[in-house]
Amino acid sequence: MATLADIGLAAAINILSALIFLLLFAILRIQPFNDRVYFPKWYLKGVRSSPLNSGAFASKIVNFDFRAYIRFLNWMPAALKMPEPELIDHAGLDSAVYLRIYLIGLKIFVPIALLSWSVLVPVNWTSDGLQLAKLRNVTSSNIDKLSISNVERGSDRFWAHLVMAYAFTFWTCYVLIREYEKIAAMRLSFLQSEKRRADQFTVLVRNVPPESDETISENVQHFFLVNHPDHYLTHQVVYNANELAKLVADRQKMENWFDYYHLKYTRNKEQRPRVKLGFLGLWGNKVDAMDHYTAEIEKLNEQIIEERVRVKKDDKNVMPAAFVSFKTRWGAAVCAQTQQTKNPTEWLTEWAPEAREVFWPNLAMPYVSLTIRRFLMHVSFFFLTFFFIIPIAFVQSLASIEGIQKKASFLNPIIEKRFMKSLIQGFLPGIVLKLFLIFLPAILMIMSKFEGFVSISSLERRAAFRYYIFNLVNVFLGSIITGSAFEQLDSFLKQSANDIPRTVGVAIPIKATFFITYIMVDGWAGVAGEILRLKPLVIFHLKNFFLVKTEKDREEAMDPGQIDFYATEPRIQLYFLLGLVYAPVTPVLLPFIIFFFGFAYLIFRHQIINVYNQEYESAAAFWPDVHGRIISALIISQILLLGLMSTKGKVQSTPFLLVLAILTFVFHRFCKGRYESAFVINPLQEAMIKDTLERAREPNLNLKGFLQNAYIHPVFKDEEFEDDQFEGLTEDSDDEDCVVVPTKRQRPRRKTVASSNASGGSSQSLPYNRFDTDKGKPV
Repeated sequence: MATLADIGLAAAINILSALIFLLLFAILRIQPFNDRVYFPKWYLKGVRSSPLNSGAFASKIVNFDFRAYIRFLNWMPAALKMPEPELIDHAGLDSAVYLRIYLIGLKIFVPIALLSWSVLVPVNWTSDGLQLAKLRNVTSSNIDKLSISNVERGSDRFWAHLVMAYAFTFWTCYVLIREYEKIAAMRLSFLQSEKRRADQFTVLVRNVPPESDETISENVQHFFLVNHPDHYLTHQVVYNANELAKLVADRQKMENWFDYYHLKYTRNKEQRPRVKLGFLGLWGNKVDAMDHYTAEIEKLNEQIIEERVRVKKDDKNVMPAAFVSFKTRWGAAVCAQTQQTKNPTEWLTEWAPEAREVFWPNLAMPYVSLTIRRFLMHVSFFFLTFFFIIPIAFVQSLASIEGIQKKASFLNPIIEKRFMKSLIQGFLPGIVLKLFLIFLPAILMIMSKFEGFVSISSLERRAAFRYYIFNLVNVFLGSIITGSAFEQLDSFLKQSANDIPRTVGVAIPIKATFFITYIMVDGWAGVAGEILRLKPLVIFHLKNFFLVKTEKDREEAMDPGQIDFYATEPRIQLYFLLGLVYAPVTPVLLPFIIFFFGFAYLIFRHQIINVYNQEYESAAAFWPDVHGRIISALIISQILLLGLMSTKGKVQSTPFLLVLAILTFVFHRFCKGRYESAFVINPLQEAMIKDTLERAREPNLNLKGFLQNAYIHPVFKDEEFEDDQFEGLTEDSDDEDCVVVPTKRQRPRRKTVASSNASGGSSQSLPYNRFDTDKGKPV
């Protein structure tokens, strides 16, 4: 069990690591040859030029301006200087709202910390509960005197913790409702002021029923001309182009290798490079590298042409789905937010993702298989969570010197040294747990892709939800249960069954020391390592040396990255959970969490301004998830406090804490009903306002030309095949003023509506026959 000295050593190690990372970053960022690594955002915006284009050769490598080294910390105030409206214009609303999560942490925990240290710490410190607990052979450390563990069983001092639980809850709810209201208003304002985008006019239609007399494209066209005659504009069917995408990716790899060997040859023309054809180029016949990869590229080009033709001509490659675009945002909103037929399993509509965030491979999945896929992933996630208890138990065994001595007695001469004991208990458990979790976000993202979500934002939100559940079950509850149970096992076996709940009630707060060490490893040194960008730095210079020939190549070698929402947001939620759970129990943990929120806000604000380039913009659609997880953390903290107080002889507090949990849930339902609709539904009034303004400002806008190729699969946009201008891929009506004349279903014939006569009579509308929406046939 970590003592105050162990935590002090861990703090020293992590602070020193963070300072080293920050110092290295401050030096590396001002070197000219690293400019594209630490400022790629500005290069992509075209407002920053490379310092390598001017000056002497040495000055292109090393910055000889000593004033820059004196001002090496000026990035900190610069990161805080940009106001939020400008930040939204610069990086998008997603990035700005993501930063607000850290600010919410500060708004919640700074007042809570001041209140808990003013009230609860004196109450805990002046009690004698741990002295009595030692008589029952329950282990503790000097830092636990600041926690609720030090309050005697049945003491009236627990009423202070109950009152503080109410105060913490009311303050947290006040901050959350203000933020929900603010962010909902920011989202609506952002959507209203946003430039025209294809997804504002487009709906994704899935589970299109098959028709024996019509292709999928004709079926979609006919359905929307009949059911949305005044607003339907065009559509693009979805193709299963996964095999074609693999061929294009293989060709890109071959082109990269050709570029590498060609650059190598230009540097030394006396000898043409050669390559072995065996496994990984380790053995086999040697051939001319450039000739080999040229032949491979030509062969892949032929295969790509053949596959393109097969995809376009074979109806089996057309999926029962389509991107349908409308003449107005209002028409798209009506279609996306209503049921299209009396059969709720057909013609399913939803808002189309932004074109750049469509995850194309999953669009080729049959819709009927999604339920099975998601069930399989639920089962897989259960077993992944369950079996991860094993490494969690191993990590908790490292937190106990006694456990290590029993299981590895040969290490006794080493771990008995004071420094090694502090290092093992104060630093090692946190870093080992961090290493165990390093690949988990990538695994959860793979599981989300298998489930069939069609947008990157939905993939990230699902992976983030699972990561949050994993952290809750394993990192939080698993660490508490395994740690407390193992540490107190000997005490459990020697006392009566009636005393075991009391011992557990004392032992759970003691695990705060483990979480303090984890926060320092993950939230201090880990966040500082984010700004150093060591991996992108190395990869950029390797590409720059081996592959880059032109400025365009150098720009492609940049890896600005983005906010990995599925990996970072659940980590933030773990700190919310720890802070809310331990605020009334062990307030000593709060300063560590506050430092994390402040430090991470500074680091990520700098990265968002100078580095990250987001792949998509969801207009803060993730906020309801963030709000809900903070509320769940609040309710969990109340339930755990209820259990703890009952084991401490204060069962009278149970009704009060139950009422508090119910009030918190009611508050969540109120916020959900009041504000969540702004994040899932596009108000028709807002859509109509924007449509009206656009018609007034651009009366001659060619919207069809803007939309008809917006959702074509990227593999069909290869510049080598632009001559056919995507012929055969874009299916739409020939004339915006045409309507369907319902006759037989074989092929819809269209007739242009006659214009009004010269006397000013209005156009005569064609009569519509009844339409069987269940079968999709006119009758």
